[in-house]
Order: sequence, then structure tokens, then C-alpha cells
Amino acid sequence: MRNMMYYLALATDYDGTIAEHGAVDQATFDALCELKKSGRRLILVSGRELPDLQRAFPDLELFDLAVLENGGLLYEPATRTETVLGEPPPAALVERLQAEGVEPLSVGRSIIATWTPHEHTVLAAIRELGLELQIIFNKGAVMVLPSGVNKATGLHAALERLGLSAHNVVGVGDAENDHAFLAECGVGVAVANALPSLKEAAEIVTEAPRGAGVAELAAAMVANDLDDPRAASRRKVPFARPVGGGDAAAMIELDPRDGATLIAGISGGGKSTIATTLLERFAERGFQFCVIDPEGDYGEFNGAVVLGDAQQPPSLEDVVELLGPRMENVVVNLLGFDIDERPGFLTRLLPEIQRLRAEVGRPQWLLIDEAHHMFPREWVPAEAVVPECLPATLMITVHPESLAPKLARTVTTMLAIGSDPKRVLEEFAEVSGKPVGEVSAGPMEPRHGILWRDGMVQEVEVDPPKERLKRHVRKYAQGDLGPDRSFYFRGPDGKLNLRANNLMIFLQIAEGVDDETWLFHLQNGDYARWFEEAVKDDGLAKEVRELPEQADPAASRRAVRKAIERQYTVAVKAQD
Repeated sequence: MRNMMYYLALATDYDGTIAEHGAVDQATFDALCELKKSGRRLILVSGRELPDLQRAFPDLELFDLAVLENGGLLYEPATRTETVLGEPPPAALVERLQAEGVEPLSVGRSIIATWTPHEHTVLAAIRELGLELQIIFNKGAVMVLPSGVNKATGLHAALERLGLSAHNVVGVGDAENDHAFLAECGVGVAVANALPSLKEAAEIVTEAPRGAGVAELAAAMVANDLDDPRAASRRKVPFARPVGGGDAAAMIELDPRDGATLIAGISGGGKSTIATTLLERFAERGFQFCVIDPEGDYGEFNGAVVLGDAQQPPSLEDVVELLGPRMENVVVNLLGFDIDERPGFLTRLLPEIQRLRAEVGRPQWLLIDEAHHMFPREWVPAEAVVPECLPATLMITVHPESLAPKLARTVTTMLAIGSDPKRVLEEFAEVSGKPVGEVSAGPMEPRHGILWRDGMVQEVEVDPPKERLKRHVRKYAQGDLGPDRSFYFRGPDGKLNLRANNLMIFLQIAEGVDDETWLFHLQNGDYARWFEEAVKDDGLAKEVRELPEQADPAASRRAVRKAIERQYTVAVKAQD
């Protein structure tokens, strides 16, 4: 199923990692060349100063960028551009150390370097001069740098220059000063000769030492994108926990390298609540996400830029700019498009997202709400636009049977929620052609569902989000649902055209229309249908359907108002 690289770069230390006694052997060099040919980036992360490194390794152009001086200098070999990332070494400290007879003593653009046992002299000089500097050790080397400057901050600057995320980078090193930058990477690797503390912190330890270990790592990246279970811990996201039997504390996780995940069930069943929990987890871990929001349900999610509203549709260029160069989380609100225009917009956007993922690995996660509207079953363009695999993609739908079959076939994990999960899974099986096995579950509790994965089914529970998604409260009560989802009081002869774009406006108009118009829509089931389809509140729709057809106009108005205010007005005030 995997057809796209996840790990797009290798960030490697120099001495003791790719180099032995200061030199890189031919086999290691060739392995790095093969990695570069695969389309991946190479970043050198070293404590060395530039002139020293250029003498030791004349082929520095192999690397896209070099982070030198332990994070104090960023160097671009192709253009020979140097960017100093820290303050220059204080002249007073250099003079003091020279006067104290500290030898050897090297002064770079940001770094002062010497060797043990001079660390005591260096520390005393820093204290006496009242300087805000830090000492970093690299085996026997002693490096003095501005506070807060290290290999991790240097790598961050390099990745920002390349437009990459650290989640898509494999880091490898051998010594104390490599801890910080390996912790930033999507996978931390220690070569076999690394210090024990670094081996303990890393996910993977190579079989071979130094350059041979890096060659081993590079070969695995080229062969299978480092398809190693040990590499998965930092990229996986907790999804749900089993209910009953087994280890209930063991979390079921989503791996962005797998296929799409589908969350399906009735309106009001908790799909958006589950999606919000996952979005929060993406944000907490620093994953970039993009939400395709056909109905304006995610406009209040913290940590994301919203493009588009009911009056103004988003532009493709703005979405790509925010996702690409500006590296923002984006909610793409499609309310400004007519319903039949929305799939066409996603048809243009999805290839752009695929291109960004191939080039820079972002956005790491994509969420498509109302997937049956965005890729309807009979919609021919879906066959051309949808790839064979949609990794790191969440889809939400009320009607899995209405999905385009090709889209349904990308699903490798499914969560069925609501009153009839068995039916939901059967509908998915019918459209996708994937067997789901025997399901005997009845109605699910909130945030519970039947999880299907690898042909197995089990009941699971999803943790609640830390911040409630306000979709069933503020948006429907006070927001703008857009022309296509508003309620129109037209009356029996179609002479009226009074638009209610939310529940509060609905109540205001309801008080003013004549009794004939009010009863016409009530007896036609128009109110219940609107509550169910546009407001997505099955409970409210059921309550209104149960009103007597010949109800007194005033009494039925009071009953509808009471039902709406009980669920929405009070909740809005509580949020305020």
C-alpha cells in the first residue's frame, strides 16, 4: 500500500559517525551518494568549524546543508553561503583563555573550542566575566557556545531553509552533543560505537560502527524507507483503546505510512468529537494537518488558519501557500462554494497536497469531512484523482455506501459508531469490496465504536478532546450555515422566501410567519428534515416529528422553541 517516501532526509554527525580518524571511507561515501540519488536530502550536523571540515572532507557539496560549530553556523555548499546562527565569541573570553595558556584553542564564527581538561579553566573564565555562555562536550572536545545554541537549533534552521519537518528526518550520531538533534528527528539512530547514553536514547542502534553503520542505515532508507518497527514510535499517533478483554490500557495507534482511516456513523454520533481528539494529538506532536471542511464545522479549532467562509470561498493558491512555504495548519472551509462545486475544488487541491507530501513530507495528516459529498459514489473524476493509497488521511462520513469505490478501497482502518455499527460496516464492505467479518454489536455508547483493521473487529473507546468542537452549539445556533443549508419559509403557495441561516434566526422567523405557513412546513416534515440533514441533530428531528400533525400552531411553536433552546441557547451561554 505504501507508495510515497516518509523519511525524506538524513541528518548525520561527522566525527565518529560517518568519519573515522577524520576521514570518510569510499563505501560510506558511495552509500550516501545512493541515498541522495533516491531523492532524499543530506544534512551534515557537526561540531567542526568550516575551514577545518573543508580540509578533512573536500566533497562537502554532497550535502544539501551543513550545520557546523555545533549549531552556530549554517553552510550551504552549493552556493558557499554562510549564515551565522549565534553571537560571535566574546573577545574578552578569547583573550582570557589565551592568557591562561589554554591550548589548543580554536575560535569560529560562534564557537570557541578546546579539549579536556581545560573545561575547568573555561568555566571559571565564563563565571568571572559574567557571560551567558554554555559548555557542550563531545567526548574529549570542549565547546563554548551562546546559550541555547546546539545541534538541535542548527538542524531546525536547516530544515526551515529546506522546507522540511523534523518528523520526516532520520538523525544519526555517536556522542553527547548528538542527544539534542537526535531527539528532534523523526527517528534517532546511534551507530554501534556510540556512547551508551546515546544508544539508550536512540530508537535504532546500527549493527556496524561509524561509516559502515551509516551505510547500513542509508541502504535501509533506500530499500524500504526504513521499514523498521523500531522507527515507528515517534510517527504513530494514539487513536483508541480496546474495551473489555486484553490489555485495556494498550492504545491502538495510527501510522501515517498506512492507508486511510474512515470514521463513519449516524449524524450526531460523535464523529467530529473523535476527529477533534485526533487533531489535538497531531497538533501536540507538531504534525502539520489540513482539514477539508465542507460545512464550516472546524472554524474554531485552535492552532489552525481557516481559509474561506460562507461568503468567500478559499483560493487554491492561498491553501498551497499556507501548507507549503508558510508551514501552517489549515482548515479549508468550502461553504462559499455551491455543493456541486466542492468536489471539483478538492479535485484540484488533492494533487497539490500529494505533490507537497512528495517534496517536503507535509502536511503529515489530511482530514476530509463529509467524504461522501467530496467524493460521491457515481462521480467519475474520482477514479482519476484518487491515488491507489491515501496515507495519513482521515475521512468522515455518515454514508459509507455513498463513497466513491476507489476512495473506499484506500481505507485500511475503519471506526463504525452510532446505533447500528454492523450496518455501517456492511455498507463499507459493499462499496470497498473488503470483507469486514462477523459483527454482532448493537448501539454504541458515546466515543465507542467497532474498529475494523486487518480483517479483525473489536470494540474500542476514543478519549474525549481537551477542547470541545463547538459545531453543534455556536455554529448551528448563531453562525451562518450558508444558502444551501439554510431553512426557507416559503408557505403552501411558495409566495414567501424567508431564509433562516441558523437556529436563532429560525425561531425569530417562526414567531412572525402566519399559522398556515407554519403548519404547512410542520406537516410536510420540513422542520424535522432540516434539523436532521442540515443541523445534524437526529434527536431534535425526532422530537419534532413526534408532534401531532394537527397541533395547535401556537402550541407547536412553543414545543419547537423549547426543544431548540434546551439544547442550544443554554449551551451557547455556558460557552460564553
